[in-house]
Amino acid sequence: MIVDGFFIAGVIVCLVSAVICFGAAAIRQPPNDVTILSVAAVELFLLVYGVAAIIRQAGGEAIAGEAWEFWGYLLTALCIPVAGFWWAILERSRWSNLVLGAVGITVFVMLFRMEQIWDRVPL
Repeated sequence: MIVDGFFIAGVIVCLVSAVICFGAAAIRQPPNDVTILSVAAVELFLLVYGVAAIIRQAGGEAIAGEAWEFWGYLLTALCIPVAGFWWAILERSRWSNLVLGAVGITVFVMLFRMEQIWDRVPL
């Protein structure tokens, strides 16, 4: 797998968000601006990643794996932070921070798989 700058940036954003959210859950805080904004940063990264993927494809760099699989992962990953945000807003308990932390970990795993699909690395 070729590691590019977007993947490294995504790893950093996802893991920082997860650490912030799990840390807030550990000290028994309900969701607050910091935890919600960290998940918003994950969503913003995914939007930028999607635009960059469109530009890369339009520029002639093809997805080595199945394109439908890559875009399916990206669309699903875009929904996960939104779902975590709504969970945190509707249930204002410390457990919501665990859900927000799981958003970062889940998106990290999906980002890793998207990079594998882009470079056609077998499972």
